[in-house]
Amino acid sequence: MLLPDSQGCRPLIFAHRPAPIQIAYLGLPATSGQPGIDYVLCDRFLIPEEYAPHYSEKPLYMPDVFQASDRQRTHGPIPSRAECKLPEEGFVFCCFNNNHKYTPKMFDTWVRILKRVPGSVLVLYAKFPIVEENLKREVRQRGIDEKRVIFVGAVGVEEYLARFAVCDLFLDTFPFNAGTTANDALWMGLPLLTLCGRSFAARMSAALLTAAGLDELITHDLADYEDLAVELAQNPERYRHLRARVSELRTNVLFDMPRFVNNLENILTALTMEHAYHEQPGDS
Repeated sequence: MLLPDSQGCRPLIFAHRPAPIQIAYLGLPATSGQPGIDYVLCDRFLIPEEYAPHYSEKPLYMPDVFQASDRQRTHGPIPSRAECKLPEEGFVFCCFNNNHKYTPKMFDTWVRILKRVPGSVLVLYAKFPIVEENLKREVRQRGIDEKRVIFVGAVGVEEYLARFAVCDLFLDTFPFNAGTTANDALWMGLPLLTLCGRSFAARMSAALLTAAGLDELITHDLADYEDLAVELAQNPERYRHLRARVSELRTNVLFDMPRFVNNLENILTALTMEHAYHEQPGDS
């Protein structure tokens, strides 16, 4: 419920508490700052205990990971490089995050990675034609052939998932990481490189990688991010080993929805019982 105050300005969210216990999950990757929201569902990487005082909500810690997805998902036929307008040779970087997550600093880093890896290309999602035009201009201004950046548009879910399998490394955005898109990449066996910060939004991909046992793909500054991307592209043996590990993740907790549901049910049951106990009237 969203109600204005007496001046019609500051919103009072959940002012009438439509539920006795109110929990935030996924919709806002940050603290709400609202006293009417009691808890935030997370894991211990996403919101470490030392960060909890900076949240208005109390963390509810899932034992494995804050986000899981259905392992029953299917994908379309894996396209060839030619069908994706990609060169037959060369390392393929990609980022299918929404365009508003691209920052100048991150784009500069991506271009430097391309310059350091001869023959490599970068595949980006462009939601609108104007986005592609603007990004091509940014590529030219940074002194690189715009043909080395390939743009793809919106497609159906199965075709979207199949795209990941054609690429070699997903380059995450910062300070707003991939969320569902990171999960999709790992589901399709694509290694994902992330830059981890301190906020909820800047720790999402790293939380997934931690649950997957892929901590080596988590970096903490742009220089390390750039160097690791180049290293993986230029070290075929290390890359093959990494890709093989990622391809085995489909039995991981990231994709175990029954386990996730069971863990969530246990948390909610315990929370409800605790709330009911504290709500009981005192002895007369």
